[in-house]
Amino acid sequence: AVWRFPRLPLAQRHGRARHTGHRRWRVGEDPRGSFRADMQHSEVAELIAQIKAEKESKHDAELAGRPGIVPTGRLQLKQRRALSGHTAKVYALHWASDSRHLCSASQDGKLIIWNAFTSACEHAIPLRSSWVMTCALSPSGNFVACGGLDNVCSIYNLRRATDRAPPRVTRELAAHTGYVSACRFISDHQIVTASGDQSCLLWDIETGSLITQYTDHNGDVLSVAVKERRGDLTFLSGACDATAKLWDVRTEQCQQTFVGHQSDVNAVAFFPSGHAFGSASDDATCKLFDIRAYREVMNYEHPDIMCGISSCAFSHSGRFLFAGYDDFNCYAWDTLTGARVGALAGHEDRVSCIGVPDDGMALSTGSWDYEIKIWA
Repeated sequence: AVWRFPRLPLAQRHGRARHTGHRRWRVGEDPRGSFRADMQHSEVAELIAQIKAEKESKHDAELAGRPGIVPTGRLQLKQRRALSGHTAKVYALHWASDSRHLCSASQDGKLIIWNAFTSACEHAIPLRSSWVMTCALSPSGNFVACGGLDNVCSIYNLRRATDRAPPRVTRELAAHTGYVSACRFISDHQIVTASGDQSCLLWDIETGSLITQYTDHNGDVLSVAVKERRGDLTFLSGACDATAKLWDVRTEQCQQTFVGHQSDVNAVAFFPSGHAFGSASDDATCKLFDIRAYREVMNYEHPDIMCGISSCAFSHSGRFLFAGYDDFNCYAWDTLTGARVGALAGHEDRVSCIGVPDDGMALSTGSWDYEIKIWA
């Protein structure tokens, strides 16, 4: 006798679905595949629940309300300098490591290097694109970088500047497919950039080549931060996916993801110790995250403040967190108690950027009113 394959029913021969009692499936489809997928989803959900439970088991104390914390009282800062020279919105500023110079970028198409002690403009660099969004000074102060809607990070060598000619572009780093929203030097030889293409890139400045690409965000990356201790191999990023991420430059994989905000994370800043960081968001809150505990430890908000926050920076000791708001003010928060302890009013438009120098002796604020103010 010759064995033959059984003849399929007419419905299956024509590819029509057959009812199995639980779901409909077509010819060639494995009805067990759905069961396997459901099992995998349940296993993932169970692992997530276990991770959350493990994190909660380690959460044995709250920072707010701890006994022994002495209130700081009202923080009194006065305006000491006004840096006037831009003719359009100031979008970014960054202090040099000497705590004397700072750079600022404006939509007037100028990148200016200031002497904060004298209020003098030492270099005014005309940019190829006026739609600039970020700027940064290198640790040595010899290089300044900027980027914006041209999708390019441009680097200028300040050592080659003369009294008659401004610094020229020495390197253009072009690999992003979206606007360059932030940049920070890791050293005089490497720089990290963030972009609206949902990625961060690490560059070799001398060769202009791309070293590593970091692509774990699900939205436009709006900010990056590096530790003030030079040579550190980690950096932070904040994005429109309402998360902040910690990266190691040696690997493409994200090391930690911090959640808690309900809207875009516009700024991130390392705590002076390097074991925590602050974030600022469009949800009108700032948060303090502990990296070792892998969780949020403090939330800074006030019922009267309903606007977004563009930037944040810690004082030299870390006791105060400064944040720039869309209501034209810069507020100071006590990092230990969560109380608002100061308000710097003086700008006539949105405070778009703030910065604290390495020595912690001043605070700078930049605004859409074309001015930069120095407070102390």
